[in-house]
Amino acid sequence: MAKKNLENKLLVIVRVRGRARVRQSITETLNRLNLRRVNNLVLVFGTKSNIGMINKCHDFITFGEVSEEVLSKLLAKGGVDAKKEIIDELTNGKKASQEFEGITPIRMHPPKHGYEGIKQGYGAGGALGYRGDKINELIKRMM
Repeated sequence: MAKKNLENKLLVIVRVRGRARVRQSITETLNRLNLRRVNNLVLVFGTKSNIGMINKCHDFITFGEVSEEVLSKLLAKGGVDAKKEIIDELTNGKKASQEFEGITPIRMHPPKHGYEGIKQGYGAGGALGYRGDKINELIKRMM
């Protein structure tokens, strides 16, 4: 994972790998993140505890920072009226996570043209781990 400061940023996490042969501690961490199925998507803030959970299960998920355009589409898919003020506050880290906690997880379709590979990290040509702002391209393929 790239050593980038993720604190106080709105992150999108997508579960890529399934439930077979997963250690119990990682399954528990994925459940705490509300990622119980493949292609589920959650929005979390980059708090210290959330970043620790992401680091623990980075071999089963992909994550990155969400853009305002994609966030408005995700909120609409989750059933929330996406106003410009709410989106600005969410992306700047001013809104608490309780504001949108009821809409996650969001069930997504598998990406068009598939994942790059679910056993390798994103830097090695796969789909796992930190993507940065490239996560927006994956989410657009999943809508």
